[in-house]
Amino acid sequence: MTSTSSDDKTEVGSVFISNYPPYSQWNAEALEDVRTRMQSPPANDNPLGLYLHIPFCRKRCKFCYFKVFTDVNAGEVQRYVDALCDEISMVSKLPVMGNRPFRFVYFGGGTPSFLSPKQLTKLADRLHEHITWDGAEEVTFECEPGTLSETKVKTLREKLGVTRLSLGVENFNDALLEENGRAHLSKQVFAAWEWIEAANFPNVNIDLIAGMVGETWDNWRDNIRRTIEMSPESVTIYQMELPFNTIYSKDMLGNKTESPVAPWQTKRDWVDFAFDELIAAGYKVSSGYTLVKDTGKVNFSYRDNLWRGADLIATGIASFGHVHGVHYQNLPHMNEYLETVEAGNLPLGRGYVPTPHQSLVRELILLLKRGFVERDYFQEKFGADILTQWREVWDRYVEQGLAEIHDDQIRLTREGLLRVDSLLPAFFEPEHQNVRYT
Repeated sequence: MTSTSSDDKTEVGSVFISNYPPYSQWNAEALEDVRTRMQSPPANDNPLGLYLHIPFCRKRCKFCYFKVFTDVNAGEVQRYVDALCDEISMVSKLPVMGNRPFRFVYFGGGTPSFLSPKQLTKLADRLHEHITWDGAEEVTFECEPGTLSETKVKTLREKLGVTRLSLGVENFNDALLEENGRAHLSKQVFAAWEWIEAANFPNVNIDLIAGMVGETWDNWRDNIRRTIEMSPESVTIYQMELPFNTIYSKDMLGNKTESPVAPWQTKRDWVDFAFDELIAAGYKVSSGYTLVKDTGKVNFSYRDNLWRGADLIATGIASFGHVHGVHYQNLPHMNEYLETVEAGNLPLGRGYVPTPHQSLVRELILLLKRGFVERDYFQEKFGADILTQWREVWDRYVEQGLAEIHDDQIRLTREGLLRVDSLLPAFFEPEHQNVRYT
């Protein structure tokens, strides 16, 4: 884990936390338990979500650590889409589905918008042979601006029923986009924005990254100005990190070079500025990364349900799921994934069966990313007083000006929110505090 002293360089290692226990602790031995849970009906009316992984990109960004593939031909893409549909067909018959409708659906990547309108239409038609998400609160689709066309945007809205479009802008400066290996340029953002606005999606999100290589204060201010002018329903800002398998990380480790990414304090200053400007423009802070223009109109079904322990059916290569209280990840290698699905088997790769205490820790750290946790929630669900149980941690964060303790809530200050991921390992069990996260 990267430490949080104010002058820290951005070194190689994962900082962003999305689950617990750490992924490095998951293993194939747990799959027997995962399969047993999948073959059992749901124990309660826990919300159900679906994640579909589309692992293709036009280029691999230099800071990317996801499972993505470039330079693929149409036949390879179609084989994968067919396998994804076959996997969902198998999943749809699992007893763990029960009769629950999907509350949220998420098309992630990679670049889901890499698929052509024809491929998207075929995907939607095949999926609807097995499942429906007509009643879902939220259907999210991630897009890279340069892959969009007017026809594709209409297909997403009308054929797939997308309600939340997330546009990976990252930066508006073409030189920075090129340096960091992005496939799109700013003119493609503005072209796509016209089609997106015309399609009337209920919620459009813009992603930005604070700390891309080459970023400056003047350019960052311009990024925020342009974002406010576009006025999306929500804005998500990530602070650049360098997990082990990025192009930048490999270069740093192999050539013993200095980190090209801004120090953590500089990135926090940039996000702090963005929060102030967006709040002044009418947005409200929704988490350590996200601001929302109208909280009455926009909620985050995927995030809020998942962070509270909802079931998530994960489909596609290397995707992560959570059912009946257990974690799992699909096979991470393409040929193995394809051959397993084509043989009629679920492509499960590894899993983890958390203890009740680990489930408590998971929800605590994920919900704290919103900037607050409610004591009553954990008392009712887990029979735990999170203030008493982690009193030493909370007192330390209060003393450092990172948190405040109230009667019913524990809240992070702005400073705490800006570094929230670095605060979370303190709640991990001792055996997980110093292990590699991924």
